[in-house]
Amino acid sequence: MFPEVYKTIERKYEDRRNSATYEYQLKKEEAYQRNPRLAEIDKKIALLGIQSSKAALISDDATKENLKADLKSKLTALKLEKENILNTMQICLTPHYVCEKCQDTGYITTTTGSEMCSCLKQEILNEAYNKSNLYRLKSDTFDNFNSELFSNEPDVEKYGVAISPKQNIEKIKEISQTFIENFENPNQKNLLFTGTPGIGKTFLSSCIANEVLKKGYTVLYQTSPLLLDSIFESKFNNKYNSTKENLFQVNLLIIDDLGTENLTAAKFTELFTIINTRLLNPNTKTIISTNLSLEDLAKNYDDRILSRLIGNFHICKFFGEDIRLKT
Repeated sequence: MFPEVYKTIERKYEDRRNSATYEYQLKKEEAYQRNPRLAEIDKKIALLGIQSSKAALISDDATKENLKADLKSKLTALKLEKENILNTMQICLTPHYVCEKCQDTGYITTTTGSEMCSCLKQEILNEAYNKSNLYRLKSDTFDNFNSELFSNEPDVEKYGVAISPKQNIEKIKEISQTFIENFENPNQKNLLFTGTPGIGKTFLSSCIANEVLKKGYTVLYQTSPLLLDSIFESKFNNKYNSTKENLFQVNLLIIDDLGTENLTAAKFTELFTIINTRLLNPNTKTIISTNLSLEDLAKNYDDRILSRLIGNFHICKFFGEDIRLKT
């Protein structure tokens, strides 16, 4: 954890909680004005809470249990009345948090204690790696997927396969959605997107990231050059261990533009370590996107990385004309 990052996020979460509380109080006062009975019910519920605390101090067990049963009965009746009034008014009188799981505290309570919520983990990644590219998520969704941008005419001579670019991209979409559906399955293969620029690799990567985030998992989206540079930069800032831990533990790591990095022996070792370590962790998945063909990857990387890519990644070959020219 980087202290400066934590302070920034802590302020953000405090602002979220304050905003949720303020909006809730406004909504509650408006509801009280529309139906004063709601204010009466809330006062009675609060009073029953005090009486319940006092009842716990009674030494006579029989008297205590009878009183507790009576208070519980009254509380149930009041809550039911309140619920009926709110339903009639068509009001949901609860605070609206950005993250309902942790109520914008950043932490959730489990059977083993308190642990960091996935939303806080994601905030840390976003703050620590400004280059995470998650800004694309609002527009890059499966709802905006349009296979009509791809030709429906097969060209075996040009692309080396008998299916059309449109059929191919629709097949890759199915593979991507299967990847999302089986994200928790340790046997689900990772994804390797390969093909020339402008034919949907980054778009589909973002679509997947969007859906995985919705499922409550953490995502780090980084280009290969910036990813490797950030590792070596962290060594000089005494953040190496934190950086590596994030890269090893984030649920979905998307490495874009593999093959565009200035690959030294040291960077090669770091890249291999990241890929290999994540393959050993059943709770993580990786998507790698590259403009290089498998033949070019074999030229640029040795057998250690290539064997991991071929053996543990579902290879999706993108082909077609540059769709950026059509949008």
